[in-house]
Amino acid sequence: MPREAEPSINESQFLHHALSQGLRLDSRQPYELRAIELDFLRGSWGAVECRLGHTRVLAQVSAEIVRPLPDRPYEGFLNISSELSPMASTNHEVGRSSDEQTLVTRLLEKTLRRSECVDREALCIVAGQRVWSIRVDVHFLNDQGNLLDCASIAAITALRHFRKPDVQVVGEEVIVYSMTERVPVLLAIHHTPICLTFAFFSDDATPLLDPSLLESQLCSGTLTLTLNAQQEICVLSKAGGAPLPADDIMKVVMIGTQRVKEVDAFIKKELKRDEKKRRVEVR
Repeated sequence: MPREAEPSINESQFLHHALSQGLRLDSRQPYELRAIELDFLRGSWGAVECRLGHTRVLAQVSAEIVRPLPDRPYEGFLNISSELSPMASTNHEVGRSSDEQTLVTRLLEKTLRRSECVDREALCIVAGQRVWSIRVDVHFLNDQGNLLDCASIAAITALRHFRKPDVQVVGEEVIVYSMTERVPVLLAIHHTPICLTFAFFSDDATPLLDPSLLESQLCSGTLTLTLNAQQEICVLSKAGGAPLPADDIMKVVMIGTQRVKEVDAFIKKELKRDEKKRRVEVR
């Protein structure tokens, strides 16, 4: 597997000197996110590209009708698939799983599945016979730091944007209507979990929200919070690195609860803006 290019001594010294002065190399404040942009692909529901600065992730949601598990006859499925490829960075190879890919996939699973943001019982069509299986494919297009946060925003926005075909049960037959025959149906989503990652440095510098690629490479550890607008902590993950005092963790949690409200409001605004552009025609 290609070895990641390490930052030069000059880059490292310059970054740490800037942090000691309370500055970031991209002029952001310590707890400021990079600009978020959401693009909805025309002609389809649930296809969203998220740009967090220059980091780019595409999420695509699809659905199919399958049989449920015997021990959970009333529940549908929610599956997340992601793969890091050379498209995102030359440090990754096709078909070879890296530690970063494993970490991102695992945290996305926790964020979207274990948080129960999608009502899986609402995916049931006929108990014990037919349920919806929802699949979220996450494609990493460009890695310029903090892939996880960008992927979580893309994935939850795609789920909120997605419409599944309307169905009707007649006797033992399940009729699936096309998008032109009946208005498609939104997924039942309880809340909007969003990942926020903070980078910590060993020289007691202020933690940095949404670290850039260089900041991620030079930090001594990261802490990822999954929060929603209701100020609930869904996931708290620390992937190695230096130990963190409880006071520092509580501080970033308080900051995260404010930032996640801003991101949630932005997602809702973009969804409404896209909805006004679209027109669902039913014959």
